[in-house]
Amino acid sequence: MENGMTRAERNLILLQSLIPKNEKIYVWCCRPEGDFIAASCPEEDRPVLEEAFRRFEGLERLAQYAAQADKRPVLLGSPIGMQWALSYEPDRNGALYFVVGPVFYDAPRPERLRRALQPCIQDRESADWVAALAATLPRLPVMTYAIFSRYVLMIHNTLTDQQLGLDALKGDLPQNGPSAALPVGVRDRSKIYAAEQAMLEMVRTGNINYHAVLQRSVQLSPGVPVQGQDPLRQMKTSIIVFTTLVCRAAMEGGLSPEVAYPLGDSYIQSAENSQDSGELNALASTMYHDFIYRVHHVRTNPTCSHAVQKVCDYIDMSLDRPIRTADLAALVGYTEYYLTEKFKKETGQSVSQYIRAAKIARAKVLLTSTALSVRDIAERLAFNTPNYFIQSFRALEGLTPAQYRKQNR
Repeated sequence: MENGMTRAERNLILLQSLIPKNEKIYVWCCRPEGDFIAASCPEEDRPVLEEAFRRFEGLERLAQYAAQADKRPVLLGSPIGMQWALSYEPDRNGALYFVVGPVFYDAPRPERLRRALQPCIQDRESADWVAALAATLPRLPVMTYAIFSRYVLMIHNTLTDQQLGLDALKGDLPQNGPSAALPVGVRDRSKIYAAEQAMLEMVRTGNINYHAVLQRSVQLSPGVPVQGQDPLRQMKTSIIVFTTLVCRAAMEGGLSPEVAYPLGDSYIQSAENSQDSGELNALASTMYHDFIYRVHHVRTNPTCSHAVQKVCDYIDMSLDRPIRTADLAALVGYTEYYLTEKFKKETGQSVSQYIRAAKIARAKVLLTSTALSVRDIAERLAFNTPNYFIQSFRALEGLTPAQYRKQNR
């Protein structure tokens, strides 16, 4: 205790100070065994929301989270589309665990929720709880997946002193949620299409540095804009469509249909069998990652040694920073001279040529899928100057970045 406040209460005050005053989001502090010891939600809503967390197996998943070594933040969902996230604060006197949420990604519709909650009614007590929850739901925070995930990462990094990015969030794929994305009138379909094509291009090329492109697509559109009576069914529909697109893109990238079709069918069946939105999010993330790495493996030059392939992978993951041959040589334990000779012999390109080609390939994706200026793209890909970027692009593609963008839009 300090100044009459517990450690949990001090943490909640700190975390609430990170959230803008015009944004509503709840944070709960609890022990690993599931006892809630502090909460920032209104007192009148606390009992019914605690019960919702219990009934939707939140305590079981909290116990699993507490027991595992990997303590990155994790998203949890429910059959009615309520979303939570788990984080923790390490401490030598015992870790405290934090539940962020619940939120909806779209305003809940009473008729859909009544249908989804029907299986929860077993007796008079559960019927009373369902009625109380239904009355509470309209007061819950509503925000997009992109905003919620950023708050979760901000809270987690504050508690742990880590600097994790959005790619560390478990289940950080298209939150198809219990909703459509935006009202049809405000969906910029040209931007959505460009971002979708960039996302699928990551699959076709087996590009393992896909996180930024994927995140942009998620921010623009959280899924198939179809309203239905069942929020879980809507999530499944979006993931099935997403899996189908990714499967086709993987085959275009060289993955054998004998591998791609059964793999896609397996993920679709897993989505159909799922009864939890958080599980569906993780499934979609795993599926996308799986297909990209399989294409990456297929497209890897089978004549390349392990060391040269490791260098290629490092380059592909480091396009946003200057890459020195000395650092690449140290990565695989070679001298610079030996690496440059071996790399040229196995790939047919010098190290600098490979780096430039990889950066230009990424620039083409950014030019067609974003509104970033040529200068911004040059900076993002760590070219020394915009002019050097333009010269390099023209040398490989035969036209300037601006001309390429105009031609491909």
